[in-house]
Amino acid sequence: MSFPVTRMRRLRRNATLRTMVREHRLAREDLILPLFVVEGAGVREAIASMPGVFRHSVDQLVLEAKRVADLGVPAVILFGIPDAKDARGSGADAADGIVQRASRAIVESVPALCVITDVCLCEYTDHGHCGLLAGEEVDNDASLERLAQTAVSHARAGASIVAPSDMMDGRVAAIRRELDANGFQDVAILSYAAKYASAFYGPFRDAAKSAPEFGDRRGYQMDPANAREALREMRLDLEEGADMLMIKPALAYLDILAQARREFDVPLAAYHVSGEYSMIKAAGERGWLDADRAMQEAMVSIKRAGADLILTYAAADLAEKL
Repeated sequence: MSFPVTRMRRLRRNATLRTMVREHRLAREDLILPLFVVEGAGVREAIASMPGVFRHSVDQLVLEAKRVADLGVPAVILFGIPDAKDARGSGADAADGIVQRASRAIVESVPALCVITDVCLCEYTDHGHCGLLAGEEVDNDASLERLAQTAVSHARAGASIVAPSDMMDGRVAAIRRELDANGFQDVAILSYAAKYASAFYGPFRDAAKSAPEFGDRRGYQMDPANAREALREMRLDLEEGADMLMIKPALAYLDILAQARREFDVPLAAYHVSGEYSMIKAAGERGWLDADRAMQEAMVSIKRAGADLILTYAAADLAEKL
């Protein structure tokens, strides 16, 4: 029935009523904090393009992991920045690699925290691409073995979830096969299933020192104009053995996330990426908006679109306020 019988404002008139009828709620348990780990000791280096985000050495990373766990954030995802790089990304699967050491240290010191590791070669290759090269082209099939070896090395170091972000065709199947063959049947795969060739990754590439030396990644990451293709990518990854699916970026692709929620009944993650984070922080620093409110609003929009899990650099700040 219409006005005056129906008055939509009745349930908005005070904070208690608004809370009681709220449709979606953001919780600490929804959040995953990305962390950057570097060589050395005592390192806590601010990243200029990502206000409030730091590169940590392993010892400092453990302290950050403890702080995050105490705030109620259940998981972190690790990105390694090695000192040495080469064409095949040798550091990616090294037993004493930077992510492997970081994972072991967190598992030992903060056992309640779920450790997720990013599986890709871009941070370890001197050319900055996500796979092995044949000339100046990324060789999809030759890259699969390296990615699978990297995932197994992360599992050996204690990771509970491996998250392939390379966007090579067939990499989920290759990783699942190698994990199972090495006794890691219980290690889950969170696939970056719909990862777009986005302009919003700029601050991350600065933070991880992983920008391509030549060309770009549009040959393997998705075209921002495509939606149906994303659903096909996700379906294929599930068929190959993915346990969870990720959409990246988040805010610019809420429509993709909503479509995935309608289509699939598996846990969905969305990555609130560096550019999406930094533009809110930068606007807040300039007094153009209330950054805390804007960040929470952004997270609620991701939750409302269908995400079960949200990867965000604001996870710790949000957890303090929730």
